[in-house]
Amino acid sequence: MVPNLSGYYRFVSQENMDNYLRALDINVVLRKVVCLLKPDKEIIHTGDHMVIRTITSLRDYVMDFDLGVQFEEDLGPVDGRKCQPSKTSFSCSM
Repeated sequence: MVPNLSGYYRFVSQENMDNYLRALDINVVLRKVVCLLKPDKEIIHTGDHMVIRTITSLRDYVMDFDLGVQFEEDLGPVDGRKCQPSKTSFSCSM
C-alpha cells in the first residue's frame, strides 16, 4: 500500500535542474524559465487515485491519475509534448 501523500509541499531548492531539462531535450528558453520558477505541490491522494497540482507564479498544472494505470499526460501547455507515464510506486523520506 502506498502511503497517503496528501498535503501541500513548499518548494525548498533544486540542484542540476538545467542539466536534467537539457537531458530531456527542453529548449534553452524554457529551461531558463523553469529554473527561475519555485513551484509548490498540492497532492490529493485517495486510495489509488491521485491529483497533483503544481503551483507557480506563471501557470498551474494539474495531473490527475490512478496508480498503476497508464495515462496520457498532455504537456502541451508546458512544452508541447504528450507522454504516457504509469505511476506505480513512490518512495519518500522526510
